[in-house]
Amino acid sequence: MRLPKPRLPNLRLPTGWTAPRRIPQGAVALAAFTVAGLAAIGIATTAAEVIERRSVKAVNWVMAQEGITWVTATADGMLVTLTGTAPNEAARFRAVNLAGTVIDNDRVRDELAVTPVTQIEAPRFSVEMLRNDDGIQLIGLLPEGPDEQTLAMAAGELSRGIPVADMLEIAAYTPPSGWQPAFDFGLAALKLLPRSKISVAADSVTVTAIATSEAEKRTLESELARMRPEGLAVTIDISAPRPVITPFTLRFVKDAEGARFDACSADTEAARSRILAAAIAAGMEGKGSCTIGLGVPSPRWAEAAEAAIRAVTAIGSATVTFSDADVSLIAAEGTDQAAFDRAVGELKAALPASFSLDASLPRPATVAAGPAEFTATLAADGKVELRGRLTDDMVRAAVDSFAKVKFGAGKVYNATRLDPELPDGWPVRVLAGIEALGELEEGSLLVRQDTVEVSGVTGSQNARGRISQILSGKLGQGQTFKVAVRYDEERDPLAALPTPEECIATLDAILADQKITFPPGSAEIDAPTGQLMTRIADALNECTALPLEIAGHTDAQGSEEGNRALSQARADAILLALQGRRVEVSLMRAVGYGESRPIADNDSEEGREANRRIEFTLIGAPAAPTTAPANDATAAAPPADPAAPATGTATLLAAPLAPADAAACVANITALLARDKITFDPGSDDISDSSEALVTALAELLQQCPGKPIEVAGHTDSQGTSRNNLTLSEDRAKAVLVALKERGVDVSTMKAVGYGEDKPIADNGTEEGREANRRIEFTLIGAPAASPAAAAPADPQQAPPAPDQQAQAEAAATPALPAPEATPAATPETTPAAAPATPPDFSNDTSPSVAPQEKTLRPSPRPANNG
Repeated sequence: MRLPKPRLPNLRLPTGWTAPRRIPQGAVALAAFTVAGLAAIGIATTAAEVIERRSVKAVNWVMAQEGITWVTATADGMLVTLTGTAPNEAARFRAVNLAGTVIDNDRVRDELAVTPVTQIEAPRFSVEMLRNDDGIQLIGLLPEGPDEQTLAMAAGELSRGIPVADMLEIAAYTPPSGWQPAFDFGLAALKLLPRSKISVAADSVTVTAIATSEAEKRTLESELARMRPEGLAVTIDISAPRPVITPFTLRFVKDAEGARFDACSADTEAARSRILAAAIAAGMEGKGSCTIGLGVPSPRWAEAAEAAIRAVTAIGSATVTFSDADVSLIAAEGTDQAAFDRAVGELKAALPASFSLDASLPRPATVAAGPAEFTATLAADGKVELRGRLTDDMVRAAVDSFAKVKFGAGKVYNATRLDPELPDGWPVRVLAGIEALGELEEGSLLVRQDTVEVSGVTGSQNARGRISQILSGKLGQGQTFKVAVRYDEERDPLAALPTPEECIATLDAILADQKITFPPGSAEIDAPTGQLMTRIADALNECTALPLEIAGHTDAQGSEEGNRALSQARADAILLALQGRRVEVSLMRAVGYGESRPIADNDSEEGREANRRIEFTLIGAPAAPTTAPANDATAAAPPADPAAPATGTATLLAAPLAPADAAACVANITALLARDKITFDPGSDDISDSSEALVTALAELLQQCPGKPIEVAGHTDSQGTSRNNLTLSEDRAKAVLVALKERGVDVSTMKAVGYGEDKPIADNGTEEGREANRRIEFTLIGAPAASPAAAAPADPQQAPPAPDQQAQAEAAATPALPAPEATPAATPETTPAAAPATPPDFSNDTSPSVAPQEKTLRPSPRPANNG
């Protein structure tokens, strides 16, 4: 059945209603695509961030697991960048590989840096060289090069067949700056010092050695200072034993001329002081001398000497002589018998048991007949006349031969006669007297049965002591002899050396002209004061090694601790400045006193300026009085005069005889010839009269080191033919050898060589150069010859100064002094200095001051006197 179609009611729209417009299908599609795109972007961004975070987290985790902290991982999308600095290339490669284990290798970007490779530091090169009589030991590390072979060859030559202990190692590195000069200096020191230890580093050399005598010690120190390269820090420590005195002699005389020592020996400083004090109490005037040495017969030597000197004083006019433990007391004629007996009895009671006494009181002569005599006269030209009586022909021949050996074969005139009735011991007395006469430049000898008298003039201050030693040793106990010797300074080739007092006076004059000043609060030496230090160094280089204290002082501004530290630093600076200028500082010390020793009032600027000072004083001299400030309980004294001479006296130990070491012996001779030279008559091999004293001085040096292989070389200038010059130079060398032999030198191991004009040391085109080339040289046979350039300075004034051989002579005119403290002042570490707990405060100190310059100056020697 078909249903009818429903009919909708006829709806009517409200009035004013408008039907909506239809949205286009294209707009709907665009909106849909936009929404979908934004959703995709958001999803992609979120996904990328998640991936980046996870990638960085994974890389950081694996790096942390392996302990790598220097890598920083950053992500940019799928890529992970590694940044940082790897310690080396292997660590960089490992870090990249580790990142590739947690993310794809293609996603890893390597931007790691690598620490630059630094050059491996070279090791510290050093060498220890030990040399003694048993051989040579070499220990250390040397840079690659010829040094090892050079050192081994030198050690082999020095060891004389004894195996060398070579424990050297080589490193293939470039030697540091300064190594070669230090090594060359150490090698030269090893050749010079037969018993030594030399430590060589690039910046310093330490030399420790043993010398045979005090004179050799000073010679070696002087030679090392001369060889030291400029700018190299060198520490020298050379010790020397005291001389052996045999016989151990003392001779004290008191007569109409006064009280005096003809000879004096002591075993210690204390003994010397006691003996000199006893002599002064007995009436001795001036400065006494007493040689300190080994060989004392009894530890109670000083006690015995004091007792003997008191006995001489009690008698009034007498002579006491010690020859080891034998004591001879001889009173003057006319001495009261009772006084003599009393003095002898007291002396016997006071002498220690080990001493034997022989006392005699000469009786007036009752026989008018002339006594037997032997006389010898030594003229100023070296000729000797022998007159008087001898026992027989054998004795006459012996005396004649001995005199010719002593004075020269062509200078002895023998006019003696024979007398078989002479007393026993006559030949011994004559020979001892001739040996004693040989110590003089001019004089006479008288030998009688009851006495031996030697009188004359000498150029050595030790001649009197040496003559007394010879006579007391040869004549025996109880024998009378008289020594009347006058010292003539003009005959002494070493007399030009200034005394310690003269050296101090020179320093005082320099400091009076200009004061040592420093910048405020500083210890650095500036240019103006550097010039002053050069003047002071030049003055000190003209002197012997002095035991000086360099004292630094400040004003009272600033802290006490800071002032002391500043004064110590300034004193050290002065010491180093002197050492840098090649001054011998082994006996010097630097001390800072701060404000503790004012010489003026610190309340005024003038007073503070006076208190800021550097002082030079002899160690052992009485300290100069200081002045308290005005606010102290004591009144202030006026400022000290800077030109005032140093108070007290200096003391130098008496130098022993010349060293027995061959190198030191030749060094002594070379230094002596640097001050004076042997000259000849023009075109002749005759030694000029003006050089006779110099030849005698050379003979004295050579007699103390006999048997040394020494070459006496003659040289001429280029004037004349080469052949004639060669002959003349050889004849002159032989003439010197003969003159030395005539003066008692053993020349069996010496040879004379002439080089003519072949080895000049200066320009023959000038008179000065020709004068320098005309010379006599002493060299050690077998030692490497110095080149002409090294052998002679460019300027004649630059010859090295003579070593301090005057110490013996000065000791005779110097009172006893306690030995200086063993304070090696050459380095700051050994200098007594305050060590403040806090850094010193220099802010309030306005003292001016000078620091050591690096410039090194050579000593300024005296010009050679060529006659």
